[in-house]
Amino acid sequence: MVDLKALLADLADESEQLDDLVTGPPPADWKQATPSPGWSVGHQIAHLAWTDHVALLAATDAEAFLAAVVTASDPARLVDAGAEEFLVPSTELLTRWRAGRAALADALSRVPEGGKLPWFGTRMSAASMATARIMETWAHGTDVADALGVTRPGSARLRHVAHLGFRTLGHSFAAHGRPAPTEPVRVELAAPDGDTWTYGPADAADRVTGPALDFCLLVTQRRHRADLALSATGPVADAWLDVAQAFAGPPGPGRPPKAARTDATRMTGASAASRVAGEVPA
Repeated sequence: MVDLKALLADLADESEQLDDLVTGPPPADWKQATPSPGWSVGHQIAHLAWTDHVALLAATDAEAFLAAVVTASDPARLVDAGAEEFLVPSTELLTRWRAGRAALADALSRVPEGGKLPWFGTRMSAASMATARIMETWAHGTDVADALGVTRPGSARLRHVAHLGFRTLGHSFAAHGRPAPTEPVRVELAAPDGDTWTYGPADAADRVTGPALDFCLLVTQRRHRADLALSATGPVADAWLDVAQAFAGPPGPGRPPKAARTDATRMTGASAASRVAGEVPA
C-alpha cells in the first residue's frame, strides 16, 4: 500500500529545497530567464503556486475545479495563463506558494481511502496527485537551478519521478501518435545512494539502464537523451527514449542536444526547452 504520509513529507521536502534555492542567500533574481521559453524564475514559481491552487480545488471542491476548467477562455493557454495570473511580486508570490502547498498537503491527507480527484481528462488518487506534485516541483526546480547556474544533487525523492516515468511508458508512445508497445521493458537505475531501482520484468529483452538522475531528466524532458548516460537495448527501449514523458497531455517539444543549444544561443541568444505540458500526470 502506498504511504501517503511519506509522499506528502517528500513533497514538502522537495518544495522546501526549491524554496531555499530562490530565497537565497543570495536571493534569486526572479526576472532571470529560465530554459523554458518566455518563463522567468518568477513564472516557474507562479506556475507551481497556480497548479497547487487548482489541485486544491480538485481535492476540496470538485464543482469549482470543473467550472474553472470548462470556463477557461483559451484551454490551449491554460497553463501559461495560470502562471501569468499568479505572477505577482516575489514576497507576495512566496507567501501564496507556501500557503497553497501547505493547504494542498492538508487536503490530500484528508481524502478518503479509495477516493478519486477530478483532474484534466482523468481522475487521480491522493497518492497519485502527491506523486505528480513531486515530479512537477522537481522538474520546474530544475529549470530554476539551470537559470541560476546551480547544480542540484540527486536525492531519494527521485524515486517518485522515476516511478512515474516508467508508468507513463505507454502514454509516451500514444502522445506521439504511436501504438503503445506490447513488449515489456526492464529499467535498472543507479540511485543517488548507490542502490539500484528496478522496474519491469527482469527477463525483458528491451532494457534501459543508467543513472536515476539522468532518467528523471529525460522523462521530464529537461535534457536530451544525447546528453545523458542512459543506455537502451532493444527497439522498444530505444524508441521510448525519444518520446518519454512523465506527464500526460500533448508531447512537449523537448530540448535539443547541448551542441544544438549552444549553436542556437550563439546565433539568436535564445535557449530552447520544454515545460511540463498538460499538467495531467498519468
